[in-house]
Amino acid sequence: MEQQGLPPRAAALELLGRYTEKPGLLKHALAVEAALRAYARRLGEDEEAWGLVGLLHDFDYERWPSREDHPYRGAEILAAAGYPEWFRRAILSHADYTGVVRVSLLEKTLFACDELCGFLVACALVTPGRSLAEVEVASVRKKLKSKSFAASVSREDIARGAEELGLDLDPHIALVLEALRGASRELGLA
Repeated sequence: MEQQGLPPRAAALELLGRYTEKPGLLKHALAVEAALRAYARRLGEDEEAWGLVGLLHDFDYERWPSREDHPYRGAEILAAAGYPEWFRRAILSHADYTGVVRVSLLEKTLFACDELCGFLVACALVTPGRSLAEVEVASVRKKLKSKSFAASVSREDIARGAEELGLDLDPHIALVLEALRGASRELGLA
């Protein structure tokens, strides 16, 4: 284990790949990783640590998607692998139904970025070039009002996430969008 009791990114990627095969879920992990790294840079936090939380927050979801199992199974696996309590707590806090109240800035940021990343990817997929470069904050705001667009994404969670961070929604969208543009090749949305 390295910094803050965490393994290198390569080991986290291996763990992710062991439990997640679907390309969409793998790309979601990479998107949330990119968003958390961007916030860590902006806030002067540990970019590597925050990125790994984003990378692994849903690693158990494909295998155990039910509320009874996710993210609890993942937290158990991470504990057995030696990931520290603060890391597991952040992952548990991203799902309201766990009852783990978001307290730390990391926990609030993970929650704020999770649903928004999925929504921004959906926005990119409907552009002519299927590219994040074609997505603008104004168009994201417009699509958020359309309940039929990316219907499975919780608009309430997106709004509450920005609120918990003490941000207006537009700058939050802009920061996450810019982070995803930086990872657009990995996400297949260049």
